[in-house]
Amino acid sequence: MNHDQSIIFAILTVTLALFAWGRWRYDIVALTAMTAVLLFGLVTPNEAFAGFGHTAVITVAAVLIISQALKNAGVVDVVASYLLPHTGNAIIHIALLTALVTFFSAFMNNVGALALLLPVAIATAKEHGRSPAMVLMPLAFGSILGGMSTMIGTPPNIIIANYRADITGTAFSMFDFSPIGSVIAVIGVTFITLIGWRLIPKKRFEENQPEKLFEVSSYLTEAKVMPESPLIGLAVNEVEDLQINDIGIVGVARGHYFALNTNPNYKLKENDILILRGDPLTLQSKFADSHLEFQTATGKTFNNLTEGDLALTECVITATSPLVGRDVSYLRRRTANSVAVIGLAQEGSVVRKRLRNNTFQAGDVLLLQYQKGLINDMLTGLNLLPLAERGIQIGQHRRVLIALAIFIGAIILGAINILPMAGAFILAILVYSIMGFLPGKDVYRDVDWPIIILLGGMIPVGRALESTGATELVASSIVSITEGLPIYMVLTLILVTTMFLSDIINNAATALVMAPISVGIANQLGVNIDPFLMAVAIGASCAFLTPIGHQSNTLVMGPGGYQFGDYWRMGLPLEIIITLISVPLILIVWPL
Repeated sequence: MNHDQSIIFAILTVTLALFAWGRWRYDIVALTAMTAVLLFGLVTPNEAFAGFGHTAVITVAAVLIISQALKNAGVVDVVASYLLPHTGNAIIHIALLTALVTFFSAFMNNVGALALLLPVAIATAKEHGRSPAMVLMPLAFGSILGGMSTMIGTPPNIIIANYRADITGTAFSMFDFSPIGSVIAVIGVTFITLIGWRLIPKKRFEENQPEKLFEVSSYLTEAKVMPESPLIGLAVNEVEDLQINDIGIVGVARGHYFALNTNPNYKLKENDILILRGDPLTLQSKFADSHLEFQTATGKTFNNLTEGDLALTECVITATSPLVGRDVSYLRRRTANSVAVIGLAQEGSVVRKRLRNNTFQAGDVLLLQYQKGLINDMLTGLNLLPLAERGIQIGQHRRVLIALAIFIGAIILGAINILPMAGAFILAILVYSIMGFLPGKDVYRDVDWPIIILLGGMIPVGRALESTGATELVASSIVSITEGLPIYMVLTLILVTTMFLSDIINNAATALVMAPISVGIANQLGVNIDPFLMAVAIGASCAFLTPIGHQSNTLVMGPGGYQFGDYWRMGLPLEIIITLISVPLILIVWPL
């Protein structure tokens, strides 16, 4: 091992550790790795920044924008409107939702497809008296399975397709992934529908009925300041400082006046109505001598406050939300005190302590009180996913058909090599914009910029692995260790290793790291590189063991009330099934 190889291995080790640690955002980790390989002279400045103009990066961004156009056209809504009325039976309910998200994830961003169907899944579960936990994990897993079926279904497939072009001069085409990916998707959905959902802990079904995620009366309480109360004349922050950390004053009502986020210096007056956050029993014991008249949050006063300009909504914090890693004070500043955090659920449990002491995480569910008319802009600006039923909005079928025709036309242009796929998608985006499917202000709204930065930052790291000979060194070591084993065993090792990495770090980063290693192994063995690249593509998309391996898993964690350890119960047998069926399929479709 030479000096440059030692450096790149050290950089890669630290990078993977930071990805797994999760305290730094993955785009920051990627930029740090890119800067490191540049500083140590492992790549030139041009090579360091060339990743941001790489075809794979452009294609991923274009797919995200096209997904927004298809969503705006109402494509998913139209199909869902025909299928979802038939969800009376639990198995049919799970099957339809999972199959629907699987299908759409093959042709649009899988996280976007999940986001569209998440409110519908919760609403239909509530309608039939089922726990969201029964349908949301199958929905998330279905979105991941669907992405394997086409080149544009998931970033790892796009990365692998374009990496093949870098090596051989020809990329994998749009449907080269379909013979294997579609079979995996069908078998995976069948397993999830018949067996998989039954492996979710039963207590999740009991604890997380749709109406029980946030029971406002259980932790939001009203109290009227009586004439003899010693709190009269005290500022809000003085009252809070007298109490323990799990009590907070959310707002103060006085006559027709109501402050969502009360000025901490506001002095309490007789007959003020305090909106208190905390367990009612704790509140009453702590304020026992304060001469407050307690009511539940479902009392008359609270209802009067919310009937006019105020409303409540539940929403999920997405992985790209600026709230991740921030606290309530940041939300207050960001929304100019127009939104109050009434409740927070993390990993399915309602947080009943002082919310200002909590840091928001991706997958958290927020209960927000807001001024009507501001919610849409607020949710968009903060990348929050509302859990309220959107309703199936059936647009004009002609509009849906036009949107589909544009998309199919772009695929055909790319498939017959009139335009490269990235160019065909950019053309489709231009047409969508001209025809009004993509308003100018929304064109870049759904681009997952951290993923774009991740790809642009990690591509030069992959090149440094190759240019220093590190990939050949790793490949030689693996070939030496597996000497005498049949090729299918080596292929299985690549697949399982990629699966493992994808469960703990970002799947796109996994593909970027494993692609050159797999090609190196194939070259050392003197066999076709395609089966090994396909193994990496499949493995990178199989993040079923943890909620952190894929954004889809993270998004359903809060609404489903899942715990970290719930995912492997259905995910592990699913990954075993995928391994058993994919290796033979790869060798049949892509012979050595």
